[in-house]
Amino acid sequence: MSTFEEHTAGFLAIELDGAGYEDLARAVLAAESAGFHVATFADAPVPGRVNALQRAAYAGPVTRNIALVPEVDTVYTEPFHISTQLASLDYVSGGRAGWIATAAEAPEAAAAVGRSFVEGDALAQEAAASIEVGRRLWDSWEDDAVIRDVATGRYIDVDKLHYVDFETPADFAGPGYSVKGPSIIPRPLQGQLPVLAAASLVGDGQVPVDAVDAVLVSAPTPELLAAEVRHVRARLGASVAIVAELDVVLDSRGQAAASRSDTSQDDGRARFVGSAAGLTDYLDSLLKEADGVRLHPASLAVELDELARLVLPELRRRGSLRAPTQDGTFRGLLGLGRAENRYSTSAAAAAAAGK
Repeated sequence: MSTFEEHTAGFLAIELDGAGYEDLARAVLAAESAGFHVATFADAPVPGRVNALQRAAYAGPVTRNIALVPEVDTVYTEPFHISTQLASLDYVSGGRAGWIATAAEAPEAAAAVGRSFVEGDALAQEAAASIEVGRRLWDSWEDDAVIRDVATGRYIDVDKLHYVDFETPADFAGPGYSVKGPSIIPRPLQGQLPVLAAASLVGDGQVPVDAVDAVLVSAPTPELLAAEVRHVRARLGASVAIVAELDVVLDSRGQAAASRSDTSQDDGRARFVGSAAGLTDYLDSLLKEADGVRLHPASLAVELDELARLVLPELRRRGSLRAPTQDGTFRGLLGLGRAENRYSTSAAAAAAAGK
């Protein structure tokens, strides 16, 4: 579990959905070079494009410092597959993977996989179950389960693999299911990947607070965003990081931001429209309230250049933005230590021996 009682300089994430697939390597490298701490990948059915988790996996080997965090649906995707694919992402990125667990009303997705449409409170129930499955499977291999013992011809110590024995609760709204386990790949490098979810999904009667490490907070306007961050922090406590969501349209290349802002689109996020200097002042203030901010550029090709040249360097100079950590993990960025393995026989043995 994270602790964020003492607020320090914040971090910045950038949504790379606008990069497409062919420009993905260039975009993620540009974001990393600019000093962004996290790159996120939205998931939506776009013809000819692989899903968010696959795009994040592609970005893993070509980057070194930036955390890679895809959105992955918890309602219409098999929880076992989510867990193993995210663990694989953690390996190919060297411990920089995370998971934005989404649960949205999506009748097209329901039709595509041939199951009933999920809506309302049942969405949070699906998300909570999928996250719990993922976390149990990540722990199902102890850290020292792979022994490669040539003398005995054993690759794995089977005593350090564990059944997760998950069953959906009796009041589960959708079709119940069970997951036996263990996972088909070893425990991820981070042990437990940081899990993020929309703040609206987390709380009493929804996804438990201790199931997530960070929440994404939205508000209708920039003026209301800081207040909403304070409200969510008071509601959920200090154990989760708060990441504010912000659309960004900047003056650039002799063109006013207002002329490029599409006011007909309402994605529910606050939108900053203006100069790089104005955004810098705004983020400087917002990062005193939130642990991090995720920026959604109107045009990656335009805004990323302005952010890299004018906004991030000034925020670092003011001390409101952390310096990137070379070869760090996503858990490290969030201030999380090594996650204890719930099934660890080694830990239990050490505890029994009083060590």
